[in-house]
Amino acid sequence: MALTRLGPNQSINLASNVTGALPVANGGTALTSGFSNGITEADMYRVTTSFTGDAEPIASNWERVDTNNFSKIGTGWSESSGIFSAPSTGIYHIKFGSTFYINGDNLWNNVRIATTTDNSSYDISADGFDGSKSAGDTTYCNAVTECIFDVENVSTHKVRFHTRVYNNSSTTSASSTDNECYVTFVRLGDT
Repeated sequence: MALTRLGPNQSINLASNVTGALPVANGGTALTSGFSNGITEADMYRVTTSFTGDAEPIASNWERVDTNNFSKIGTGWSESSGIFSAPSTGIYHIKFGSTFYINGDNLWNNVRIATTTDNSSYDISADGFDGSKSAGDTTYCNAVTECIFDVENVSTHKVRFHTRVYNNSSTTSASSTDNECYVTFVRLGDT
């Protein structure tokens, strides 16, 4: 089959010169057949009560963000005793961050994302560290980490979150009105 070069004022008649199904757009204002609809799930949770020392995992005081005009997309994740379950299969971007404070030195603070694919044994998928050096007053730092997790089965693929501190007097800061110890889930696409 020979290819023909089109001139500047020529066009191809897609209805008669192209075979197979073509995706259809409706003028750029919305998506129709053949196109994906972008992000279908986005959600955030936070811890509402500060605590001192390690938490592996953070098993209590989680709430879905409910202030400052927050709105989830889709069904949203569910949480039970610190274990998070996805609303549907798919590939998710997961971000976990926390603020820590102490009146003194804390060489490191650690946030961890732990995942399971068998609803039993958890592996650390992501680690984030930060530390603080006292100048004679309370010091603050913020550690963040993230991963991409393929949820192939909503019954077996789950997530939990850990905080660890070098100095057991260090406090994980939390609030019910802003995101100080928080997680974000965004579904990127199909598994």
